[in-house]
Amino acid sequence: MMGEREEDDDTEEAWLQLRPMEPLPSQCCGSGCSPCVFDLYHRDLARWEAARASKDRSLLRGPESQSCPSKLNPETFVAFCISAVDRLTKDTYRVRFAVPGNSQLGLQPGQHLILRGIVDDLEIQRAYTPISPANAEGYFEVLIKCYQMGLMSRYVESWRAGDTAFWRGPFGDFFYKPNQYGELLMLAAGTGLAPMVPILQSITDNEDDETFVTLVGCFKTFESIYLKTFLQEQACFWNVRTFFVLSQESSSEQLPWSYQEKTRFGRLGQDLIKELVSCCRRKPFALVCGSAEFNKDIARCLLCAGLTEDSYFLF
Repeated sequence: MMGEREEDDDTEEAWLQLRPMEPLPSQCCGSGCSPCVFDLYHRDLARWEAARASKDRSLLRGPESQSCPSKLNPETFVAFCISAVDRLTKDTYRVRFAVPGNSQLGLQPGQHLILRGIVDDLEIQRAYTPISPANAEGYFEVLIKCYQMGLMSRYVESWRAGDTAFWRGPFGDFFYKPNQYGELLMLAAGTGLAPMVPILQSITDNEDDETFVTLVGCFKTFESIYLKTFLQEQACFWNVRTFFVLSQESSSEQLPWSYQEKTRFGRLGQDLIKELVSCCRRKPFALVCGSAEFNKDIARCLLCAGLTEDSYFLF
């Protein structure tokens, strides 16, 4: 009987049932992560082909992982429990996740994670950048904007404290080092503020880091500005300046006095970027995060303002 079972396990039909399933386009977050979900598929497919050729199923498992199952991993989704969900604006949430053992998540400031969700039996993946300090112990927080027709938005809006969500990572090619640049010019649109937050906080938390920071946040209205208290606190440091560009407001009369002198109206364009670059106290290195269109436009403006291609980074 044992010999018959082994023969059945080696039939072509049995091996085809073990063949990895190719991901759907919705399962790719489109952020250029490495490994991408398609990279993992091709890795698993190569393992399957080698195992089938040698008729050795043990090859399907790959190298045994020595890491703790609760430790963040770029290849495998790990479950994290939601400890709090705060609604910041009508469509944006700050969500806190518990990290087991009061440990650190293990990523550099500005790196992002991939969230997996399932809606209507369709698996989807999106990239989000934690806004909590990189050295935060026992938790991490993400800023998530929800869209009316977004599949991931439906999933996120269903979250409640105590629910579980699955993440993998970290990803990202920008690694900040203290005093690496004379000045950081941070240009962020909407939730593009997210990677700037932990980088900025790592600078102000480090007494030995004397990097100047000019942060420009682009939002539709004053009410839609995220993390106002945090940004106000950061602007009190000697080396930090914050500015805002509001696209759907036209007058400073209704703004609090502390925002009136540092707020512009309209869109962040060529003239304002030239002014920002010229007003930097030291040679700037620009960090840019927003939509693909925003990043492309800002990169063009930075080049026109005299920066070189190696003087800015697009998240």
